[in-house]
Amino acid sequence: MPDNVLIAFDGSPLSERALTYAIENFAEATLTTIYVINPIDSIIDVEAGGLPVAEDWYDNARDRATRIHTTATDLAGEHNIELNTVTEVGRPARGILEYADDHGIDQIVMGSHGRSGIDRTLLGSVAETVTRRARIPVTIIG
Repeated sequence: MPDNVLIAFDGSPLSERALTYAIENFAEATLTTIYVINPIDSIIDVEAGGLPVAEDWYDNARDRATRIHTTATDLAGEHNIELNTVTEVGRPARGILEYADDHGIDQIVMGSHGRSGIDRTLLGSVAETVTRRARIPVTIIG
């Protein structure tokens, strides 16, 4: 059984399923959720919203991260599980992998977003990248 489990959590239904899986299967481990702020997403928001969005993108992203962490903490609390939360900034797959390497994580749990076909080929998949590059076991929840 792993001692330190990292759960990629973005507030989506699949990430909620991944967190529930980790709680049910690794309750004795230290559980940490990670949310990675992707600056690329913010560039898209700035393009759509103009200068006012550009000035506030990081604050808005941190606020979103706080809301996502609250959701994760509440879900863990329903199971009487204490949860650590962390926010990183960068490319999501790299952020997850670097955090795991730097913090003694021995299991990663994450949801699959279900991208397939040409979208997966063009855009890539965070879950696929983490699975291919991780030095530790990765559980993908679909």
